[in-house]
Amino acid sequence: MFQKIKERCEILSKNFKEINPERKALLEKLATHIQRKIDEKEEVNLVYVCTHNSRRSHLGQVWSKVAADFYGFDIHSFSAGTEVTAFNQNAINALIACGFEVKKSDETANPKYEVLFGESKSNLCFSKTIDDESLPKENFVAVMTCGDADENCPFIPGCDLRIGTTYFDPKSYDNSILMDEKYTERSNQIAMECLYSFSLLKKIKCSQN
Repeated sequence: MFQKIKERCEILSKNFKEINPERKALLEKLATHIQRKIDEKEEVNLVYVCTHNSRRSHLGQVWSKVAADFYGFDIHSFSAGTEVTAFNQNAINALIACGFEVKKSDETANPKYEVLFGESKSNLCFSKTIDDESLPKENFVAVMTCGDADENCPFIPGCDLRIGTTYFDPKSYDNSILMDEKYTERSNQIAMECLYSFSLLKKIKCSQN
């Protein structure tokens, strides 16, 4: 893992007290489900869902993979939406500021990006709907990152857990003096909550050994 990202994970993992009890209860439910998959030697597939699959869902996809790696777990993380747009540049910039390397592979309206957090450690990010062929069709967790997607997708076929960890949309601050600050704030919140879930798995894992 790149040193700058590792250092951010170390700082965020010392501040779990900032997560309110209601959020912790949801994240603990997610951790319990992931632990069950690990115990049964099944793949862990997380799909972060937001309406446009442009900001919060991509941050969830990226940070969940990082958080798992930070605590020594191997998972598959994805993102999707109810509409196709593109991975938002402001969200990309927030990740770059955290130490990620982002490589664009094409110049289409909806480019594909390789988001690297270490040597041979990366996520493939691009906007897509929940029925895209690149996504798992069954045995995955649908993590709803925005209220609109949660309401507009009352049923997601194939998921074995649907959980609503919605986040305030930093889009509201686009083109304002607070834009970079708010995107970083949202990135940190999502990162911290992903880290919290996987920190619980580490404790469970240690207690079983």
